[in-house]
Amino acid sequence: MDYVSIIKQPISHDLADFIALFEQALTYQPGGVLESALKHIRQRGGKRMRPILMLLMAKNYGSVSDVTLHSAIGLELLHTASLVHDDVVDESAERRGQPSVNASFNNKKAVLIGDYILSTALLHVAYTNHQQIVQQLAELGRTLAAGEILQLENIQREDISEDTYYQIIQQKTAALFEACAAIGAMSAGATTEEVERARMFGRNLGIMFQIRDDIFDYFDAKEVGKPTGNDMAEGKLTLPVIYALNNTNYESMHTLAHKVKAGTINADEIAVLVEFTKQQGGIDYAEQCMTKFSQRCKEYIDKDVKQADIRDALSAYVDYVVQRNY
Repeated sequence: MDYVSIIKQPISHDLADFIALFEQALTYQPGGVLESALKHIRQRGGKRMRPILMLLMAKNYGSVSDVTLHSAIGLELLHTASLVHDDVVDESAERRGQPSVNASFNNKKAVLIGDYILSTALLHVAYTNHQQIVQQLAELGRTLAAGEILQLENIQREDISEDTYYQIIQQKTAALFEACAAIGAMSAGATTEEVERARMFGRNLGIMFQIRDDIFDYFDAKEVGKPTGNDMAEGKLTLPVIYALNNTNYESMHTLAHKVKAGTINADEIAVLVEFTKQQGGIDYAEQCMTKFSQRCKEYIDKDVKQADIRDALSAYVDYVVQRNY
């Protein structure tokens, strides 16, 4: 099934307006490093799943307005800036199969390019003239930074905790999705109660999105843009392996897990830990968790989404997040 076409159908014109405005925001006078870097980022494109969610939520509670569009630009640019900075922190050479900004332009320039994009995000948020939305996006920036710091702190900890895993993703991917849903609703004049229900829908969607991303790390999929075990190579233990470790008593596997955290694990040892995770049901458990969050999302759609085309689009969105393979 072509989920993406169903998702985009009710907002196709609004999405075209967003893309034009987004590309304009990421354009600078030609001839310099900044324009080259912004062009590099524009070409990465992507499916625009976060702004699409914001546009759909605005349409659910009213209509897409200039406030919605500038909010979507602000959030997407804030997210883009955070990715540029994250790649510097993680010393990542690739982002979704393409060279990262820091790999192409060096760390110093990448930090400044991220700062420029962040400032452009603030500009578009200011264009909304909507105090609550400005506050929401400012809080999102703080939350994303706090989540990244928590993730770095967690690498240094001895314990291997599912609770900490959820704390991290709630302050990273889930925070982005819940902000999209809540701000989209806000931009269309939704009530406080409606905004909060939309926010929880976005949070559950974002948690699912991250769990699916984490599952990719246990398989060889070039479309994903990262090699198998890449998270472990960066010191990260995600839900599948956390479950496998906490539900077995293999001391040798715990030793390997602590080598992940210490940054001393090699590729062969990562392969052993990946295979152990699969054999001990880690992937199955993570998929069961996605199903639980998916059910919560569909409960929201049943209760809070009245228009048939928006209901179809959001249902397809949930199914896409669960079933996507890249």
